[in-house]
Amino acid sequence: SVLTNSMNDIKKVTFFMDECRRMGMPVLGPDVNESAYKFAVNDNGEIRFGMGAVKGVGEGAVEAIIAERENGRYTSIFDFTKRVDLRACNKRALESLALAGGFDSFQNAHRAQYFFVDGNTSFMEKAIKFGASHQSSENSAQVSLFGEASEVSIPEPTMPECEEWGTLEKLSKEKEMVGVFISGHPLDDYRLEIEHFCTRNFHLGMLSANMEAFMGKELKVACIVTEANHLTTKKGKPWGKVKIEDYQGDFELFLFGDDYLNNQQFLTPNYYLFINGNVVMSRYRNEPEFKIKKVSLLSDLREKIASEINLTVDLKHVNDKFIDDLEEVFVNNKGTCKVVMRFHDEKEKIDAKGLLKGQKVMISDELIEQLEKMNVSYLMN
Repeated sequence: SVLTNSMNDIKKVTFFMDECRRMGMPVLGPDVNESAYKFAVNDNGEIRFGMGAVKGVGEGAVEAIIAERENGRYTSIFDFTKRVDLRACNKRALESLALAGGFDSFQNAHRAQYFFVDGNTSFMEKAIKFGASHQSSENSAQVSLFGEASEVSIPEPTMPECEEWGTLEKLSKEKEMVGVFISGHPLDDYRLEIEHFCTRNFHLGMLSANMEAFMGKELKVACIVTEANHLTTKKGKPWGKVKIEDYQGDFELFLFGDDYLNNQQFLTPNYYLFINGNVVMSRYRNEPEFKIKKVSLLSDLREKIASEINLTVDLKHVNDKFIDDLEEVFVNNKGTCKVVMRFHDEKEKIDAKGLLKGQKVMISDELIEQLEKMNVSYLMN
């Protein structure tokens, strides 16, 4: 009810969605098989985004989708266009739903396919044309002498083969439609960097709300650039204004002088950044400001900062197979990062660690996944 009441204020929706996640209540994206016009709760007790909150999807389109859904779930985009009233649910509504993830429950299909263009026609247009032809044929089918409608059989178009959109492209298009990231966040690919290198229990929303609380503190944050403006002062000096965003908030940075000249290459929308800075009193205004010390690309962070990885394992897991498997992990992930191994046994009060000479690894998602499967905890320095 609270989310529905805030449907037209995306900042409030974002705030309440974050609160839902904090409380452990999932908020799922719009879905043609589950969503209502407003926010609702599905059979599993999860909150579903209302289709009416998707840009370009009107109340008439949602009513048509829900009315036909009474006859059973939609199983594919073809089943959908064959059944739904295409006069109420037009091309714009279908494209908006596709971008927002409304068709994600259809198996063996992904969002990029709906917008794949063959010649001058997108696949979504072909699916709509197929549905319209089917409905037209059904409506004009003659009833036989025995009172049975003649069968209507129109071949379905072939689903195009194309690459899925990358995380950022998919989520950016999703955000355009609903105002927030729902099915994920662009920073999800940098979970390791955030866990090991960023300031704990901090997000940019806290800096926007009360900067004075962080006076004198060093802050390290992973973020994505959402807006960037390269400007010039009245005296002709270049400066920049950039909006950055993390999981729970955003912040506007102003860069002047050397801060701008040394970092202007990073001020580009959709760049993933790692920013190290602190809150100080402004030289020009009697108020605190966030002054950057260093900016780097998140993608370079592991290689540039992580010089050592500490691995901890319980002795009860150590046997010949474990040692062989660990050796194979090291061989398959060779790099420049030193490895420190710690063996621990709580019962026997054994705790020993040391540098593994000759072993250096590349810290990749694959390496971390393999270590987690082997019950090896890790810490990067």
